[in-house]
Amino acid sequence: MIQTNEFRKGMKVDYEGSLWIIVEANHVKPGKGVAFVKTRLKNMLNGQTLDINFRSGDKVGRPDVMEVTMQVLYSDGEAWHFMNQTSYEQVAITIEDLGEAAQFLKDNLEVGVLLYNGRPVDVTLPNFVDLLITECEPGVRGDTAQGGTKPATLETGAVVQVPLFVEQGEIIRVDTRTASYSSRVGR
Repeated sequence: MIQTNEFRKGMKVDYEGSLWIIVEANHVKPGKGVAFVKTRLKNMLNGQTLDINFRSGDKVGRPDVMEVTMQVLYSDGEAWHFMNQTSYEQVAITIEDLGEAAQFLKDNLEVGVLLYNGRPVDVTLPNFVDLLITECEPGVRGDTAQGGTKPATLETGAVVQVPLFVEQGEIIRVDTRTASYSSRVGR
């Protein structure tokens, strides 16, 4: 069991029989009355959010979660397939369930797959991935005084803003936490 005084942002809890992540947790000590924790929870299975006040001393369940390093195998158009590198067991997660993470997945990438009661529910991407630019307008000479940007389509289909000097065919490093350009890697 997890007590309310242990609540932290990003912590996963078992509440009302489902897996939730704490998005916000503010410990409040009013002048009168009992201290409480004002929380915002997000359901990791269906995306529902709840604002709940827990009284000091309340307890919630510790979820049966495990993060396993897996290799991305392929996408069949509806789901991405992953393989556990030690047991060679394969799992699939639908593109809809992956959400924003799906736009940065590519074959052979190593990711962390979160298993809840043995079922895959979320993917943790590496902080940076190297992706090829498949479509990008050429930069205009002398148009860099203000440090402008332009959209670039990557091999995974994601679109990120890149500096004007970056060209089609180059490989760039993308920060998956902010979905933004980080640096050039090469051709």
